[in-house]
Amino acid sequence: MSGALRLIALFVTLMVLVAVGTVFFAMIEGWSWLDAYFFTVITLSTVGYGDLVPATAAGKIGTTIFIFIGLGIFAVALQQFGLFAMQKREEHTEWLIARLGHRPSDPRGGHAGHGHAHGTAHSSVQGHPHPPVPAHALDVDPAAANDPERPDPPRR
Repeated sequence: MSGALRLIALFVTLMVLVAVGTVFFAMIEGWSWLDAYFFTVITLSTVGYGDLVPATAAGKIGTTIFIFIGLGIFAVALQQFGLFAMQKREEHTEWLIARLGHRPSDPRGGHAGHGHAHGTAHSSVQGHPHPPVPAHALDVDPAAANDPERPDPPRR
């Protein structure tokens, strides 16, 4: 499953979870829709203000089940959103390196490759205005930056 599709699936799952929790608490506890929604969100996010508390046995049992199920889904969703953001940053960094035409320096002192990232020879000696950017300066894995089969640059 692609990253964007996975995020959409997680977002829909979270929305369904919030909707189910809202309906449950409105029906079982007799709260208004706004209070039931608010309690669902603060419980799911682990904030727990404490101004709303289930009073019925069914509400208390439902809350504990909701916490166990919902917290797991919420944690996975946060992790996936973070992973997606990191992947986009990595893609952008790789695209930027390719766009600038530099390859990161080899940690042993030389250059990781010869010439431009697309095969044309550019260097500061041949009139290129920018010196090579070390991999650590861009927080990029040199192996990934030099991978000839890396995906196309991100579209803006």
